[in-house]
Amino acid sequence: MSEELNTAEDYYNRAVERGDAGDFQGAIADYTAAIALDPEYAEAYFNRAYDRSEIKDYEGAIADYTKVIELAPNAAEAYFNRGMARAKLGDIEGAREDTNYAKNM
Repeated sequence: MSEELNTAEDYYNRAVERGDAGDFQGAIADYTAAIALDPEYAEAYFNRAYDRSEIKDYEGAIADYTKVIELAPNAAEAYFNRGMARAKLGDIEGAREDTNYAKNM
């Protein structure tokens, strides 16, 4: 029996389960479906960014963390995590800016 997914929340919940089980590709696909249904779903962008980092898609993670910051400007953890992803790509100055900003929030 397949589960019926109708809402952004349905996809988000399954994505969390998949990510917790280590199925990052499946989780990313479900977060993407949730975002398609609700383009302002900041938590879905945040978790998709985290899972993208887990598979070393740092550019994708940075794009998602940037969207989280656009939707929730006081999301210190998004700044910090974006800084860590920037560091992985060698953008030390961008990493420093983001992590310092997060610390000072």
